[in-house]
Amino acid sequence: MPPPFWDHQPVRAALARRHLGHLIRAYRHHPYHGRLPLTQSVVAGWLGITQAQLSRIENGPPPIHLDRLTHWATLLRIPERLLWFRLPRLPLAEMSTDTSERGAHADSPTSLETAPVEGGGTTNRRRFNALAALAGLGGSNLIDALLAADDRAENLGMEHVRIAGSLVERFRQADAAVGADELCDAAMTVHTRLSAWASKARVSRHLEATLQTALADLANQAAWLAIDAERRPQARPYLNDAITRARISDNPREEVRALACLSLLTREDQPTESVHCAEAALRASQGWSTPRLRTLLRLRMAHAYANLGDASGFNREMASGFREFDRGPQEDDPPFLQFVTSHELTGIQGLAFLALDRPARAVKSLAVSSTTRTEHQRNRVLSTVRLAEAEYRLGDVNQAARTALRVLPEVKQLNSGRTTRNLAQVGAHLSREKTTAVRDFIDAYRAEFGP
Repeated sequence: MPPPFWDHQPVRAALARRHLGHLIRAYRHHPYHGRLPLTQSVVAGWLGITQAQLSRIENGPPPIHLDRLTHWATLLRIPERLLWFRLPRLPLAEMSTDTSERGAHADSPTSLETAPVEGGGTTNRRRFNALAALAGLGGSNLIDALLAADDRAENLGMEHVRIAGSLVERFRQADAAVGADELCDAAMTVHTRLSAWASKARVSRHLEATLQTALADLANQAAWLAIDAERRPQARPYLNDAITRARISDNPREEVRALACLSLLTREDQPTESVHCAEAALRASQGWSTPRLRTLLRLRMAHAYANLGDASGFNREMASGFREFDRGPQEDDPPFLQFVTSHELTGIQGLAFLALDRPARAVKSLAVSSTTRTEHQRNRVLSTVRLAEAEYRLGDVNQAARTALRVLPEVKQLNSGRTTRNLAQVGAHLSREKTTAVRDFIDAYRAEFGP
């Protein structure tokens, strides 16, 4: 935060009272964050605790446990000169989030659970397919090197950091090849293994920040795969982990990526939090963001406002997104922004019209998005599935069935749980109808996915 942030009167008053809970509340309500305060759930996610726990901290007696005070102060980047306690000078690997004392939320777990390395049935087959796909990309055997490594080693060196830094691009390439359903378990296993290794080993000081950044990048990728594989409750802990590591290593780019992904994760069930996350990402990226990054964040907010039923907010942010997009790509665009294309803008516009219960407008946008040539097949297929939903809601049942039937083979091939779920919802709607086109789709759907 800029130095004047800490001169705000409620912040200074909380510091004078030596109450970190009051300080966090003043932090959330600071005018720097815009018209609305940051929600407790957003900040709790950053701190690795639940919203209920943060509420007790803000409204209860002053926290006194030094380990928690120092950890939370570090994550919020409170200047040490303002604190009534000293921050420890620990290796960054030892300062990663301790999940042992976190609370658990029924729908949004806050701790990372170790994925089993051995197991039976689907999990083993998925991991085998994922690892085989990764090993075949460039033949570098990065995964083999990691899984064969001795995690009892006392030291982590540059070669291990290089492995961690190379994994994300490997997962990104494999995601395009085999789909998130096949990769999710593998990404979680690799992240868990490498994180546990890093927490126990000694890391030279000049490698600490690099290692934490690589782990944050890997956590962000695991979270995205969990979202696309329709394992949404498992995504939030990885995003919390990414934010923690990004802040410890002072890497705002990874923090912004995590906030953008958190905005995607929450836009359906918690659209207000989705808006706040995108706004926080915009603030954190001031001074270095690119037009494509601002486009993505404006799209996140536009879709969330649509889910809130706020047509004015949607129109405002959508217009801002188009203006930013027209400024073109930049050489320093982060790799994860490759999917932000004109196809993505039109598709999000169509999804937002669906959320605003304007199916006719949704059909127009999604029809364009579903027929536009793009290298991002998953986005085009998802747009086609949602086009079928829009056509159904418009009352054109037979056209919806024909669209769903046309895209069915691609959905089956895609291995994206998120897309499969959306097609299942279309099928549930169509199953109420009794036309020939509907029967053709239902029969084909059951042949592919079962009754």
